[in-house]
Amino acid sequence: MNTSLKLNFCNISIFNSYMIVVINEGVTVSTEHNKSLTEVAKTYFPKTPFVYITHRLNSYSVDPQIYFKTEKIENLIGFAVVSQNYQAKLNAQIEKMFFTKPFLIFSEIEDAVEWASQITKID
Repeated sequence: MNTSLKLNFCNISIFNSYMIVVINEGVTVSTEHNKSLTEVAKTYFPKTPFVYITHRLNSYSVDPQIYFKTEKIENLIGFAVVSQNYQAKLNAQIEKMFFTKPFLIFSEIEDAVEWASQITKID
């Protein structure tokens, strides 16, 4: 499976065991945005274990409280942040404190995809 979706605040690429989300510049990811992303996850991964990869190409902010709801997605088994920006990585370290499932930070998208494939055991 390889599907691309465009929402009003992001672009999403769906693969067999992970989804890659690129949030638009200047967005503050809110509860409403999170609901939309959760619905996409439930649609494309109804029972399949998957990893959410956020590729932080743009500058945006995240309300860390949304992680409490995100981690309740039963088949979400990991979360990855990809960025080469130092500040984005620092922010991700803070966000990580709000999430109890595996949460890794990468500099390269290929490394996040490799990790997602390993922990889901799906090609």
